[in-house]
Amino acid sequence: MSPKNVVFKKICKDKSVAVYMGKRDFVDRVDSVEPVDGIILVDPGALQGRKVFVTLSCTFRYGRDDVNVLGIAFRRELYVSTRQVYPPLQDRDRGIHSRTQAQLLRKLGECAFPFFFEFPDNLPCSVAMQPAPHDVDKQCAVEFEIRAFSAESPDAKVHKRSSVTLTIRKVQFAPESEGVAPSVETTKDFVMSEKPLHVKASLDKEVYYHGEPITVHVSVTNSSSKNVKNIIVSVDQITNVVLYCNDSYVKSVAIEEYGDSVSAGATLQKTYTLLPLLANNRERRCIALDGKLKHEDTNLASSSIVKEGVLKEVLGILVSYRVLVKLIVGGSLGSSEVALEVPFKLMHPKPDAVKESEEEEEVVFQEFQRSYLKGMMEDNDGEGNVSGGEDVAPPTEK
Repeated sequence: MSPKNVVFKKICKDKSVAVYMGKRDFVDRVDSVEPVDGIILVDPGALQGRKVFVTLSCTFRYGRDDVNVLGIAFRRELYVSTRQVYPPLQDRDRGIHSRTQAQLLRKLGECAFPFFFEFPDNLPCSVAMQPAPHDVDKQCAVEFEIRAFSAESPDAKVHKRSSVTLTIRKVQFAPESEGVAPSVETTKDFVMSEKPLHVKASLDKEVYYHGEPITVHVSVTNSSSKNVKNIIVSVDQITNVVLYCNDSYVKSVAIEEYGDSVSAGATLQKTYTLLPLLANNRERRCIALDGKLKHEDTNLASSSIVKEGVLKEVLGILVSYRVLVKLIVGGSLGSSEVALEVPFKLMHPKPDAVKESEEEEEVVFQEFQRSYLKGMMEDNDGEGNVSGGEDVAPPTEK
């Protein structure tokens, strides 16, 4: 059996334009970003003399699209680039950049044309703030889209039935070089106590992968006359919306209250384990995600890695993580807290390199939609578009 190559497809309602792409996620390696490429299949008869264009855009959204405050629109295009694909401005073979494109051109015939975009090096990665379950407004997000449409010119009014929009993602993987394992310690002095309380917290490494347990080593030397009544350990996600506003959200995505105590003059050495997962935070508002909640392949947002020289304000949403170790200390006048913050990165592991097969792969077409969670309303990534079905199948290869 020959290997299979899944290709995602989508067609506009009037069937004048269809888009075929070999992937939906594109990797930002900090020093370089995977280019976006695909194929546009046109129907010259349905175009009725119109041209065909394709656009790559990066948009920052903050609230609903129709809301304006003091004349400021809460939707801003961080980047947009448009290419004309039909009639072609260059020879088809010069527009081929990938093996999948070449294979699709052979299969789809003379009415198929390649397109290619390169990301500029100052764009953010895909991030979305999780809305409340009852919140139907557009969430705060940084989104990337590929839009193909037919029109007389790129600036002309485009009818929805003559356009198709596909949401893609720009994602980051963990860096190959490992940093120093983070460690933080503090000493707390108390009134009416001659000696202090010393606390140290450390992690095994700087970068953890999504779905990987996080081990936290806590050391408490209580030389004071106070009693530690409880120890609470949490993983916090810190999200900063740096465009339009300076909103900051701190959400505990994993928390354990162990009830450990350390009496005056005693010590404690203990390792705690936490597992931050989106599955345990699906009903919580303002959790940052690597995409939209309705997609099964969504997870907690990865830590933002900002390239040197890039303005943070341009990135829209920045995400970071920390382990918070909090000691509740008893006293005659009430309880007090001693807290340590240990920063770390939460990211995807870099996948193993896939060796391209020399054998011709069988192309399997799949409608351009992610897997939806049970009970969630389906989103077609653009009103008036259809995906899949026999009516949009590519022509049979002769």
